[in-house]
Amino acid sequence: MKTISIILISLLVLLFSCKPVVDEFTPGSNHLDFSRFAVLGNSLSAGFADAALYRSGQEYAFPNIMAQQFKTVGGGTFNIPFMPTEDGVRPNTTSQGIYFSTKLKVGYSMDCLGNTSLSPVPAVENPDQQKLFQELLTSVAALGPFNNTSVPATGITHLFFEGYGVLNPYYGRFAENPPKDRLIDEPAKIDPTFFFFWIGANDALGYASSGGVQPLTPVSGPIGVGFDATYNAAIATMVSYADKGLIGNVPDVTAAPYFTTVPYNPIVLTEQAQVDALNGAYAQYNQLMEANGLPYRINFALGQNPMVIMDVDMPLPPPYEQFKFRQAKENEYVLLSIPQDSIKCGGWGTQKPVPNKYVLTELETANVESAVDAYNSIIKKAAEDFNLALFDAFTFIGKTTETGIVEDGITFTGSFITGNTYSTDGLHLSPQGNAMVANICIEAINGKYGSNVPLCNVTDYPPLLLP
Repeated sequence: MKTISIILISLLVLLFSCKPVVDEFTPGSNHLDFSRFAVLGNSLSAGFADAALYRSGQEYAFPNIMAQQFKTVGGGTFNIPFMPTEDGVRPNTTSQGIYFSTKLKVGYSMDCLGNTSLSPVPAVENPDQQKLFQELLTSVAALGPFNNTSVPATGITHLFFEGYGVLNPYYGRFAENPPKDRLIDEPAKIDPTFFFFWIGANDALGYASSGGVQPLTPVSGPIGVGFDATYNAAIATMVSYADKGLIGNVPDVTAAPYFTTVPYNPIVLTEQAQVDALNGAYAQYNQLMEANGLPYRINFALGQNPMVIMDVDMPLPPPYEQFKFRQAKENEYVLLSIPQDSIKCGGWGTQKPVPNKYVLTELETANVESAVDAYNSIIKKAAEDFNLALFDAFTFIGKTTETGIVEDGITFTGSFITGNTYSTDGLHLSPQGNAMVANICIEAINGKYGSNVPLCNVTDYPPLLLP
């Protein structure tokens, strides 16, 4: 018994003398100065979401979330050119002129067949155009200078353009002298100590989201024309303001729900009579293609069928230019902007080819991929040459699409509405998506500079609201 008692006492002494090792995280900047944090970017870093710019979207923008985390290691205030409305404002060009719309929300809508379903709907039906005009164009320059000078719809070649504020009201509303000011000069107004620069997505997205109608920014060319020269001039300018910072590369824009939600083959035929009627209508087309040794055929069958689309790049010789339409391929994208009622009730994709601006064809997709690869090579080299941290947005978007990302118990995917990553426009981030991006950016900064900026809690930010 004495031996057993001695053994028990020894074990108890050993147990209570071994204190558990706690891996405590101690916030620290490692001499980085976040007191004046400057951000220059496009709609993604401006907080544009749900197809508009609005106040809470700006508050949930990931640069603002980053700035709140920087405060734990000596960061300062973060001034934002807030919109005066929660409904949001977006100008749209129509055949009748400029029309202002509000943000989108998830709500119920009825289609042309009388079916009701959840979908993005305007937050305000038939909004007061004069009110939205004033909300967008009323200057807030007197409230500056601003830390976040990100401007929706901005591409790399806009940065050095004098008078860009006249062309883009999102910039004009906070520019001190819109007819003369250049966006690249805005960060200097706060004498920044650290910067974040993320521009380049729109240089590919404008082309992709217009179905190849708008041009891609060329890789080569002088400042204000080519991506290479303009990007490097922009980074050199930012480094002249602050020698430490973070830059982001261009994501795979076609991975967003705007491109992946509508299938290429939504035409469902359940009756043989429908099949026979459509095939009869295209019999002459098929005969013409066969007679001229061309590979194009349009054939329908029971079940799911690819839609008929316009393809302006089809290599058809004269006099067959009017036949530049065919059935879509599996590796082509139908844009979220396509009017669904036109497919269901207007004959689009069956009797009528879908207009080119609603489809990104195989060739156009290859053009986007080539441009993004070229842009990212330039950005990667700039990060190395200027010794800056790099936010790999391309890899991040790829992971959400291919495998999903789990953070703070939330699964983020590339699915529309249910994927948590994107807002209701299928292109811009949700509040929780912004929080996740903020953490990825902070991790990139910590990894590059050896700082210990704490991450945010993604669950502190709201998901998309459902009715």
